[in-house]
Amino acid sequence: MELGIITIIEKLLFVLRLCNRMCSYNYEMRKGDNMGMHLNPGNEAFAEIINGDYVDKTGLIDIVNGTINTLNKLTCISRPRRFGKSIAASMLVAYYDCSCDSHELFKDYEISKCESYEKHLNQYNVISLDITGFISEVKSNKAINKDVSDVPDMIREAIKKDIVRIYPDLQDITSLPECLKQYGEKSGRKFVFVIDEWDALIREAKEDGETQKRYLSFLRSLFKNRDFTPYVVAGCYMTGILPIKKDGTQSAISDFREYSVLKPGRFAKYTGFTEDDVRKLCEQNGLDFLMTKKWYDGYSIGKEKSIYNPYSVMQAVNMEEYCSYWKYTSAADALETYINMNFDGLKEMVLRLISGEEIEVSTDEFKNDFVSFRKKDDVLTLMIHLGYLTYDCVTGQARIPNAEVQSEFVKLVGNAELTALANLIKTSQKLLDDTLVGNSDEVAQAIERIRQSNYAPTFYNNEQALRYVIKFAYIVCVDRYMKVEELPSGCGIADVVYIPKRNRPDPAIVVELKWNKSESAAISQIKEKNYPAVLEEYGGEIVLVGINYDDKTKSHSCVIERVEK
Repeated sequence: MELGIITIIEKLLFVLRLCNRMCSYNYEMRKGDNMGMHLNPGNEAFAEIINGDYVDKTGLIDIVNGTINTLNKLTCISRPRRFGKSIAASMLVAYYDCSCDSHELFKDYEISKCESYEKHLNQYNVISLDITGFISEVKSNKAINKDVSDVPDMIREAIKKDIVRIYPDLQDITSLPECLKQYGEKSGRKFVFVIDEWDALIREAKEDGETQKRYLSFLRSLFKNRDFTPYVVAGCYMTGILPIKKDGTQSAISDFREYSVLKPGRFAKYTGFTEDDVRKLCEQNGLDFLMTKKWYDGYSIGKEKSIYNPYSVMQAVNMEEYCSYWKYTSAADALETYINMNFDGLKEMVLRLISGEEIEVSTDEFKNDFVSFRKKDDVLTLMIHLGYLTYDCVTGQARIPNAEVQSEFVKLVGNAELTALANLIKTSQKLLDDTLVGNSDEVAQAIERIRQSNYAPTFYNNEQALRYVIKFAYIVCVDRYMKVEELPSGCGIADVVYIPKRNRPDPAIVVELKWNKSESAAISQIKEKNYPAVLEEYGGEIVLVGINYDDKTKSHSCVIERVEK
């Protein structure tokens, strides 16, 4: 009897889904020979995505479902380029779009197990907008005789065109909100808006305040309209690189709940790939997990302390090679421009970052645009939003997240003339050369010159300050070596170890530091603690460097030995 009831229920569900498909078919016939580009575009985009190595992020839908038809229904997510914004947008369109049946697409994913799944699946009219598409259209199609200032009007016209294709009698309504309102009444469904790269126009028209104002006014007409928003809009999911531009000290569209890389809230685990996601991908595709972690991990997003760049991980899977895929994004092109902005202390900060330091950044006064910079903290905050840096919201400190992004910073070191660091790089290169050939007196003098430069602390107060200067002194090593601090080895922990990168003939370097003792004591500790033991697998030679600072004479001394492994 129980089995019979289950069979009946399954058959009823099948019939209901079949009816839904038939209704969708009739709906499409009424629309014309093509789906709308922006109104109910269907689920094909997401279907293509899951045909590849899709990492399940559908749990994000359950969070958005919790906001539908509530006071929190307007959501703005900001994260760096290549962190899956467009994939998430396609996923939400496929889930909410009432013109299709997406059960087959989602049945094996996390969202299908959530209580909210059936309640909202394919229940809404969807307006899907990719703002970069409109900008590309005016740039590439000269025949339309438009520029970026026309984009707000182009968006209105595009949505209106899709509406009129289905309901021609709405042609004469000039107000888009009113047109959408009547469409909603005719269809019996509210709207869910999915807007990808919402801030693309803000970035493109960064010097054009009038275009920005018109665009923000357009968004307000949809999402801050008492006569429209509560009755027509069921929800909105909006993505971008930057949070919503501030109008004075407040958000220009204040009704949105914002979730950025600085304050991601419940969306933190959906910002990129988690450790578990990457472990599974590595197992499935035969990748070295530790190498993947070194290259693409390192982002601290809210409570999630290990977030990977999803685009780069997938590129490494497809190409079977570990390298920087960041360089293929337009974000990389701007790095040098931001660093060369002439704010006091900015270049020093960047050098500290390259040498492996964490720096304190005040993020509160950033205006969420690309032009309103008043101090170095504004530029550094922008670099956090762009993904060049990662930010720990507990400590308030930022750092370079991983080897991939580090390699982009290293290029600036190699192009010292443009970064105004030529003297430091020249000194550091000579320091490395003297270290490798054993010129200990020259090494001690080079460290002293770097200590007296503008880029390192002039005054020491402990061994940590000495280590800080040593990392600056050997900054040129970032292109040839992997630096490891406090590396466990033998019977102790080596202060700083430089391990040659693959396919380089350079010897390894072990640096031990002493404060008010002697350089010989530093070398003796290296040998007694057997620090080189950890480098056995690298083979070749190892350069042992003992450095002491005498607080009374205010001078450095150095001794260098070379050993074979």
